[in-house]
Amino acid sequence: MELLKPLRNKQIEGYTDTDITGLSAISGTIRPGDMFVCLPGTKSDGHLFIQDAAQKGCAAILAERIIENRPPGIPYIVVPDTRKAMAILADQFYEHPSYGMKLIGVTGTNGKTTTSHLIERILSDYGHRTGLIGTLSMKIDEHVEKTTHTTPDAIHLQAFLRKMKDRGAKYGVLEVSSHALAMGRTRGCDFKTAVFTNLTHDHLDYHQDMSRYLEDKALLFTGLGNSYAGKEEKTAILNADDPASAYLAARTAVQTFTYGIREQADVRARNVEIRPDGTCFRVKTPVGEADIHLRITGEFNVYNALASIAACLAEDIPLEYIRRSLASFEGIAGRFQPVDAGQPFHVIVDYAHNPDGLENAIETARRISGGRVITVAGCEGDRDKAKRPLMAAKAAGLSDWAILTSDNPRSENPEAILADMTKGIPPQDEPQWEGIVERREAIYRALSYAREGDCVLITGKGHEQRQIFAENRSVPFDDAEVALEWLKAAKFESEPAGKGGKH
Repeated sequence: MELLKPLRNKQIEGYTDTDITGLSAISGTIRPGDMFVCLPGTKSDGHLFIQDAAQKGCAAILAERIIENRPPGIPYIVVPDTRKAMAILADQFYEHPSYGMKLIGVTGTNGKTTTSHLIERILSDYGHRTGLIGTLSMKIDEHVEKTTHTTPDAIHLQAFLRKMKDRGAKYGVLEVSSHALAMGRTRGCDFKTAVFTNLTHDHLDYHQDMSRYLEDKALLFTGLGNSYAGKEEKTAILNADDPASAYLAARTAVQTFTYGIREQADVRARNVEIRPDGTCFRVKTPVGEADIHLRITGEFNVYNALASIAACLAEDIPLEYIRRSLASFEGIAGRFQPVDAGQPFHVIVDYAHNPDGLENAIETARRISGGRVITVAGCEGDRDKAKRPLMAAKAAGLSDWAILTSDNPRSENPEAILADMTKGIPPQDEPQWEGIVERREAIYRALSYAREGDCVLITGKGHEQRQIFAENRSVPFDDAEVALEWLKAAKFESEPAGKGGKH
């Protein structure tokens, strides 16, 4: 079995002179000829599904331990770490697709999706053939595939990189989540550039604390290598305004390129102007200055644009081409997305699902609106519980009126999630919030409160088109569509929310 050659530490039982036609870590997707990889997990263990994989015709089994009553006649390979071995084998099976391409990885708590799309757009506009893998989809040219994770597992990731390479892509732009880094999903990827957006509270149910969270992010930067003898110079793009960047700079051996607004940086914005229809600023870079006009608004999008400018300057894209490309970018679904049916107030849908993201979204809504900010916010079930009271405190404390509701409850009781959230709101003589568990009702209520000049900010789900309940039951639900339904039906004669009471 030629595929096994890269694995140095392995035990093999059975006849291995067999062809492997695919790899899978999910027994339900096994096809005859596939190798089944047994991955241990927090909720299930792939070793429990070996018999199922065998019945579906798997040609080999990769495991971390020998089990009793294992299927006879199927090669059984034992390795110390199946996740690491899976990444090695996926890279081998798909013939090392990242080599010969230029991979740009974008990581950080917030801004990964917009930054990666901006980078991909600039490179594409300049004439480079480019593929993109991230939260919204995996795409190259007109070929688009839906994703279930920000960063796919090693098998699917390498498979798509292979498709990119076969279609002639010179660049691959990847959103790289901290989960993916910790789980080794990007092992085998030869990144040329790593971009860091920011580090704020999120995913601590998985990472346990902020120091571990940062350590996992750092894996992208330490993985850039320790040699200067390669064909391509590698670069780390770091946010100078985020304290975590100093740690990342110390952890990587490659050259760094910084960006920011407040601190000294290689790529720095000044004269920032936030407007309802976009953002303007002047950028100073090592190759000159330019006036940047964006159709997307908010200071957080200034940071996203600066990161993309730095990443593309590192690829020798002329600043003038970058400026033109940024001016034509119209934004992406669910990222501070306007919903307009002719109403006399702003309606914005945003993916903000952690405290910092929510604060940024509310502050931007405040800057573009001459009236009040009415915020709809919720928290997911089976996810970081520590951020729930923080999210509620931001929503209630920064908005003129907040409606706390459900997001994706999953296996949890939505009312219990809401109770966790409200613990973060200090007692007030005049409450500035109310709780409505049913999300559609919450959105309708917020819209009914709005009057001319206000901004209704609907946060949490962004681009998502389904709401997830217990046992993975899901129903269609798109915040923008739900808002549009109400706006089309309404006559825009609203009864405004008071600053201190329910309606």
